[in-house]
Amino acid sequence: MPWMLFLPNASLLLLLLPCFPALDDRGNEQSTDVISAWEGDSINITCPINGSQWQVNMVLRAIRERQSRDVIHCPKEKSPSVNPTFASRIEWSKEGGNLRTTLHRLKESDSGTYVCCEMVEINGNPKEIYRKTTTVVVKAVSRRPVEQSPLHANPEQGQSVSITCVLKSSAEDEFLLLRTHVQPNKVLSVSKLNILKVSPDFENRLEYSREGNRIVVTLHKLQEKDSDNYVCAQEVQDSPLLSASGTMVLVKEVKQACEKSSWELYGLLVAVALLFCALVCCTLYRVDVKKYFQKKKPNVVYEDMSYNSRRNTLVRNNTYSKGSVCL
Repeated sequence: MPWMLFLPNASLLLLLLPCFPALDDRGNEQSTDVISAWEGDSINITCPINGSQWQVNMVLRAIRERQSRDVIHCPKEKSPSVNPTFASRIEWSKEGGNLRTTLHRLKESDSGTYVCCEMVEINGNPKEIYRKTTTVVVKAVSRRPVEQSPLHANPEQGQSVSITCVLKSSAEDEFLLLRTHVQPNKVLSVSKLNILKVSPDFENRLEYSREGNRIVVTLHKLQEKDSDNYVCAQEVQDSPLLSASGTMVLVKEVKQACEKSSWELYGLLVAVALLFCALVCCTLYRVDVKKYFQKKKPNVVYEDMSYNSRRNTLVRNNTYSKGSVCL
């Protein structure tokens, strides 16, 4: 029974692909790889090469809409030959026991089932063995989501934050910057004619610039009420709104920053005071402070001598005076 594969293109094309089982040497079914890529990307498909004496060649075959075509044909003893349809987009190499095929610049039409077929010949009887099956889904660029950075920002009040949005293409589609959580609203809308409409909440506080598919929106003079999840989005014709995961902006209060600064200043002053006290104590320890504060003892010998000298002078009798009186 064929199985259905839905590809995410604009028309949701339905492909009916036949199921070719991948079998090993014993006939057991092997696992199937699934590769999903965008248009313009590159993919690698690896085919195991048995290297047995019966092996003739290895073929990578693409199957799409019940039609098959060989992508690359690798004989055992010769160089591979590439289908002209893929010639300018294919690189190949033999690594050990594997044939590695790289397909560049993918197109949506490259979607399909790729089968590694090993051609063997036993007793003159050729046989195909499906070694590996890879399902490739190439998604149209129109479905690529918008890329956005940073994922989160934590500015203070009064500061600014820049949100970078990379669109799926440089086409002039309508661009939107949305608030999605606290106060869902359009912050900015830019029409195809490059006409800007800015929300009154960010009037004179929003800066917009664009270069190709890269857009930078800067929000200035942030306030606490500006905290929210900001999402870049793009209106694409005939397609639903494409958006990124968003940038979570949390604006810190200035008070918190002031308190932090005051505590830091207080700690610095305490450290300086302690250092000064330690310096003073160290200085006093090395100097004999007592001799600067003790009172000097009076000169006892000098006082006693002067006192005795004055006393002898006062009590000495005048012998000459007495003699003259007796006479």
